[in-house]
Amino acid sequence: MIVPNKKWILNGVFILAVLVLIFTPVGFKVKVLASKLLSTSAAMVKEGMQVPLGSYQWKLTDLENRSFDFENQRGRVILVNFWATWCPPCVAEMPSMQDLYNDYGDKVTFMFVTSDDRQKVENFLKKKNFDLPVYYPASETPETLKSKLLPTTYIIDKEGKIVVAETGAADWNSNKTRTLIDGLLSQ
Repeated sequence: MIVPNKKWILNGVFILAVLVLIFTPVGFKVKVLASKLLSTSAAMVKEGMQVPLGSYQWKLTDLENRSFDFENQRGRVILVNFWATWCPPCVAEMPSMQDLYNDYGDKVTFMFVTSDDRQKVENFLKKKNFDLPVYYPASETPETLKSKLLPTTYIIDKEGKIVVAETGAADWNSNKTRTLIDGLLSQ
């Protein structure tokens, strides 16, 4: 009779745990929780490092397939968030984004940009009770807003400068972010 030694059993348990984290919904929830726990406040880009947006030439559509022209947002404070429903850090930061949107949605242009399937997005928003304004690119994204990573969030001031360029989950409902937005709105 072959009796497995302790090392083999521990290795098997470890491999099983890794597989559960990678391939099951439990793993997704653990990743979301970890992202929430590790998220910090977004940092402002240093004054000399802030780049102008460059182009406001960007067409999008909303969930109802209505046109949205980014050009019409010139002169406003804008928050652009690139996200996806399958991205744990994106999902982790959404509650803080919703809180921020609840308080600033009438003063700041919020844009949650995705290329996910519309039905998936609608189901996600409904399940989480979010009412965030979601958009789909209908033309090329401005070069200064392109990123290969999700989530990526930009805050653009009234003059068109990118003052925040944050990749990864962040706590968008922090006092630091609110103070920053209040300052941008008062300019």
